[in-house]
Amino acid sequence: MRLKNVLKTGVLLSAFLYNAPSFAQSAAPQAEDAGAIIVTGSRIRQNPLDQDKPIVTVDQEAIARTGLSSIADVLQRIPSAGGGLNTKVNNAGNIGGPPDGTGVSSGSAEIDLRYLGAKRTLILVDGMRYVNGSAAGGIPASVDLNSIPASMIERVEVLQSGASPLYGSDAVAGVVNIITKQSQKGLDLSAQFGTYEQGDGETYDLNASYGLQSDRVSIVFGGNYVKQQSVRTADRSISRFPNPGQTNCADPIGGCSGATPNGRFMIGDEDLTLIAPVSGRPTYPGDFKNFTSADRYNFAPENYLLTPSERYGGFLNAKFEFSDNVSLRTRLVYQHRSSTTQAAPLPLFVGPDAGNGNLLDTISIDATNPYNPFGFTLSSGANGEPATYSLIARRFVEGGPRIFSQDVDTFTMQSTLEGSFGVGDKTWYWDVNGMYGSNDAHQVFTGNLNAAKLAQALGPVAGCTGDCVPFNIFGGAGSITQAMLDYVTFDQKDRSTQELWDATANLSGELFDLPGGAVGFAVGYEHRNQRASYTPDPIITAGLGADVPTSPAAGSFNVDEVYGEIRIPLLADKPFFQKLELDGAVRHSNYSSFGSNTTFTVSGLWKPVSDLLLRGGYAESLRAPSIGEMYAGRSRTDQTINDPCTSANGGSFQTNATVRANCIANGVPADGSYDEPTGGQLGVFSSGSTNLKPETAKTWTAGMVYSPAWARNGFASALSLEVNYYNIRLKNAIDSVPATLTLRRCAFDADPVSCASISRTPSGLVAGIDATLQNLNAINTDGIDGSLIYRSKPVGEGTVGLTVNAAYLLSYDIKAPAELNAPTIKCAGTERCGSVDQAYPRFKATTTLDYSADAWGVSFTGRYISKVTESDGHVMGSTFYGDMQAYFSPAWLDHRTRLTIGVNNLFDKDPPACFTCDSANFDPTTYDVPGQFGYIRLSYKM
Repeated sequence: MRLKNVLKTGVLLSAFLYNAPSFAQSAAPQAEDAGAIIVTGSRIRQNPLDQDKPIVTVDQEAIARTGLSSIADVLQRIPSAGGGLNTKVNNAGNIGGPPDGTGVSSGSAEIDLRYLGAKRTLILVDGMRYVNGSAAGGIPASVDLNSIPASMIERVEVLQSGASPLYGSDAVAGVVNIITKQSQKGLDLSAQFGTYEQGDGETYDLNASYGLQSDRVSIVFGGNYVKQQSVRTADRSISRFPNPGQTNCADPIGGCSGATPNGRFMIGDEDLTLIAPVSGRPTYPGDFKNFTSADRYNFAPENYLLTPSERYGGFLNAKFEFSDNVSLRTRLVYQHRSSTTQAAPLPLFVGPDAGNGNLLDTISIDATNPYNPFGFTLSSGANGEPATYSLIARRFVEGGPRIFSQDVDTFTMQSTLEGSFGVGDKTWYWDVNGMYGSNDAHQVFTGNLNAAKLAQALGPVAGCTGDCVPFNIFGGAGSITQAMLDYVTFDQKDRSTQELWDATANLSGELFDLPGGAVGFAVGYEHRNQRASYTPDPIITAGLGADVPTSPAAGSFNVDEVYGEIRIPLLADKPFFQKLELDGAVRHSNYSSFGSNTTFTVSGLWKPVSDLLLRGGYAESLRAPSIGEMYAGRSRTDQTINDPCTSANGGSFQTNATVRANCIANGVPADGSYDEPTGGQLGVFSSGSTNLKPETAKTWTAGMVYSPAWARNGFASALSLEVNYYNIRLKNAIDSVPATLTLRRCAFDADPVSCASISRTPSGLVAGIDATLQNLNAINTDGIDGSLIYRSKPVGEGTVGLTVNAAYLLSYDIKAPAELNAPTIKCAGTERCGSVDQAYPRFKATTTLDYSADAWGVSFTGRYISKVTESDGHVMGSTFYGDMQAYFSPAWLDHRTRLTIGVNNLFDKDPPACFTCDSANFDPTTYDVPGQFGYIRLSYKM
């Protein structure tokens, strides 16, 4: 296998380098040397060891130890992270826009803290906002972390608490602050190649940066290149059929598609398909047979498990000191991404039961069509005449798979003029910042079909003139010629843009002294302007596409904000009061979209002794409705949900008289002929609303950090234990009523609002479910985070380290408004609690044991995810992944060169099978792609 060859090469090189001489490890700088600086979670300079809020720091060493090529993938491994979109998600491009209105972000990667969604986690770069991402599929409300070059990242600070009073909207679950390289001497270079044991998913990762320094000038610039090849569903056993363990489409579990290459023809009372493909016009009835489940189409092998992508870009950080007290910092960033998602060939549905909601539902196939075998016009009934057929479903295999190709360009520039001045015996600091960011995305979708041209090609042959070619929808696989394809198909071209202008001014310093020290303060002003647009192809805008319909959208808003923060050190260096501080902040915001709002936070820190820190806090947070949530046009997503009105197994029509009566009133035929299998995909239509109010949240935190001096004076160079509790209460969560709830409330309760939201075809099929965005739910969640950090005294030429990070989810409850009369949804310990794939495991932990020296080192990382239960009762068992890495840095190269080899998923653990997931039978937000992933990296630092 290719992986084994890579590892063998790495071992040989490692053996060569290891046999060179080496010298002792140099001492690392201590945190105490940092002095008073600005840390994430406060605008006031302070000692980072006295942080009164829970922060996780991911440095370059931790990033390198993962062997991953995306900072989002690294952050998604934090136990408190809920996953989020990543390049394992292939459905983003072909099942439509999500019902929460945030758009499709194919090829993007996000971070979701506390399972509250990426849109409720604020992303900062050097303390400033970053432009939201897009992928020409709507208007997302979150940052695409793949738009940030990895080569410029110094470290990442993750604030695991609400922080709107300090940073404004979106900081509900927390803040991710990406700190970039501000200074560097010489060259920093790395090159990595990785692949799965199966010989696919090859990844090339190149990063380079170079730093120049003089007395008054510091410049760092660099670039990156990442290329990730695909992993196909056909190449892993878990994903070869629509359901785990399935081996054929006749399996009663279902899941295969009724749109088959040989066609499905529902004409009158008959449900037919071809016995075999026919050249030219088939003969009725001789070439036809009754359609059965065995005739359904297995679309699963046509998809991606890991989507291919290519990213490249560069950055420039420069600092100019005009004097000892005034300096200018500037940052320029450009990143390009090309990515692809893929789905099986287009399922073409034509006829009154097609449920497209456009011209395809009203097409009649004329008797003069040269391929029509039935001898009469197949009428849709659109012109008032009786309908003579209900549905034709044809898998468009001649057109090849549906391919969605994205090209995304992200550009940002930021400048900061900063300085300090004396006020009495105190020093005050000021800064003025300006930032502009743009994200421009183009998507080309090959494999779509123009409904107007199809209607002409299926209509009277006398009307098929000019370049029109009569279309053969009846002949089965291979009967659609290239000339037919050329006439009816088109390349769909969509575009989306996002822009951000952000200007801030801050002043901080010390006011006067108290027994515990100087009172610190910070005040500031921010003006932000955001605008975005989504422009689908004109054919899609006209409603003439055959795939997922969507609508254009555009909008903007601006906000003016002022804030203030104060830190009050009450006591210090007293018995039982080594340190006692209070901190408070308030922010007032005035939005053009909804009006004004004020949030505040208060926190406290108490160190009864120098080794023990106790802290707690309360914060009110705000999330303003995003542009997509306010202005998104009508768009469909195809969700795998059950209709209680079906007569098939799993439905309630035949067994519940109340359901039967309510479903008949909703448009289901009284004779029970509507027997669509459960677990199929139904169209859910969402749209934005300018009536939305902001979401608000209240967060309580409490924690402790124990770092004993007796350990540092004995067996450890570092030892600390940290435990934090959080409790978040979110109100007015922006979402749509779940389609499953709409269906059940209509079927079981005859709720008029729910029934009015459901449209059905004449045969009873669900044509669409309305899901306009509302301020809907309350979300209550709480849990406990813990960490242990240990570093030994020297052992031989190096040290031994142990790091443990864990999170326990006590509860995650979604409470619908009282008027919906819906039960509270308890998500903790479940899978797919909402409308997207997402596990909510009770317990997650990541543990790393390593030995590190100048010349060599080895580490083992274990990742544990506890079991979760699907809505159908299936239990997805607990999962343990093991990752191993070794590096070699020879002394004869001054320890500047390092060779690293590693294997992720060392024990070849498959993800637990998921029967309710929309993805390839596993949850890509939580679990790894099946297979071992090996990599080799060579790095150099001047």
